Amino acid sequence: MEGGANAEALPRPVRTQSDGSRVAQRTNGQCVLAVPSSSLLSPSFDLVLCRALLERDLFQIPVQDFEMPLQAALDSAPVRRYLFFSSAIFHFFMAPLVYVVVWCGVYSTLHMYIKLASFWVLCLSVSLVSIIVTSAIILILHHSNKQINVNVDVRLIQVNERLDRHNLLVGVADWVHQCTGTLQLFCVYWDLSHCQRSLTDILEGVSFARDEVQAKLQRNMSHLSLASEVPAPDSETGSATTSEEERPLLLESENRGRSAPSGQREETKLTKDYSLVPGRCLSAQATAHQLLLTYSATYVRLLVSERLPRASQRPLEAGGTHCSIAPLCLCQYVQRTALR
Repeated sequence: MEGGANAEALPRPVRTQSDGSRVAQRTNGQCVLAVPSSSLLSPSFDLVLCRALLERDLFQIPVQDFEMPLQAALDSAPVRRYLFFSSAIFHFFMAPLVYVVVWCGVYSTLHMYIKLASFWVLCLSVSLVSIIVTSAIILILHHSNKQINVNVDVRLIQVNERLDRHNLLVGVADWVHQCTGTLQLFCVYWDLSHCQRSLTDILEGVSFARDEVQAKLQRNMSHLSLASEVPAPDSETGSATTSEEERPLLLESENRGRSAPSGQREETKLTKDYSLVPGRCLSAQATAHQLLLTYSATYVRLLVSERLPRASQRPLEAGGTHCSIAPLCLCQYVQRTALR
């Protein structure tokens, strides 16, 4: 894919022949920009430079639609740590460590409880078991990387919701090249109108089986939720109308709140989880739009890393792809993932 095949140290905007023909030549799935992380141990991205390069490539995106939501989604310390521990380069170096740990554990166990005639037979048996266990762990990690990532992809839903109006989608993926890994923020051109129209037609076509569709969405998306901060109720004003059973446990005690001056009180932050399963009362068009945004970051990550599933021999109900450079377009991926 463009911007991803060779990890470099600098952001790479995609060039076209002339400034006036750039927009006409863009197609769905085209990687417009790939920004590598500035650090391997604490991944972060130069969003100011990224937006400047996008503006040079004729994308006029305000700060509140790009830098602010991306910073809120990816710039916290827990997310940075997760990006590092889930990166391919960490798994690359973790595999031999897991093998050594498993080998030592299996060897000590077999040596203690099983008496083998030959030392080499024991070592061969231990090595075989260790290879099987390590391979199983690697396969599990590889399979999990193809699924929607709750800690990163879900956090990028609100970012793609803002960038949708600029025909851009973002995702985070990494590459391992010559034993070096680079985590990158990818900006991909995508016009959601065709996918939304196609997915809306599918949902309207099965409107008679709304209960069955809702059951599929609940089964495939029940584990997805978006955490959002909500304002905490005032402990003084809420004490008269809220019972002890209904009062949030995270609030400070009433006596402690009254003893501190109002200007010196720390604002209590509460988080609430919102389910990403589309509501039953939503229209087919609104449901299609929500599904496309929910899986947009996952699709971008699989697209740029060339890990999208291959299209089945039986044609999908979507009636054709809207991306000529990938085996599946976004609406087909949503249908394959959430509606089966």
